[in-house]
Amino acid sequence: MICPTCMHDNLPGAEICERCMQDLTQLDRPTAGNRVERSLLEDPVSVLQPRRPLTLKPTATVREAIGTMLAHDVGALLVVDAQGKLLGIFSERDLLTKVAGRPEPCADVPVQDLMTPRPEAVTTTDTMAFALHKMDVGGYRHLPVLHDGVPIGVISVRDMLRHITRLCKDG
Repeated sequence: MICPTCMHDNLPGAEICERCMQDLTQLDRPTAGNRVERSLLEDPVSVLQPRRPLTLKPTATVREAIGTMLAHDVGALLVVDAQGKLLGIFSERDLLTKVAGRPEPCADVPVQDLMTPRPEAVTTTDTMAFALHKMDVGGYRHLPVLHDGVPIGVISVRDMLRHITRLCKDG
């Protein structure tokens, strides 16, 4: 990276110019080239208007979870403790990887035995790029949105795609 102060050619990723000690960290940030990139880099998760989370107690059964998912047409439920703090997430992927094909019936198994514990989560002030990165790296389709450890919403890849599609149509 070329230092704008002294024009010294530093190693890529250098945080400080070796010659003049100028801080280079602000110069190594991505910049938006269009309205979609600008929205991803700058807009908070709150612009997606996260939908209200559907929650379960850890003792709820798989049968109850499936019924709730079908009744509300959602792909993930959040598992919370008595204080409402997030413990885990129970998703369609959990059904496919942990329930389907098991030799014993699972309908009456508590979701705490099959949920994904301590899921990645975001806050309403995190950028959409941060949320999308978590989804991509972890292979998640749903992310809880938390405030002080309590779920206040859920966002999905579908929410991101709808937002990006709207930006493309409006532009």
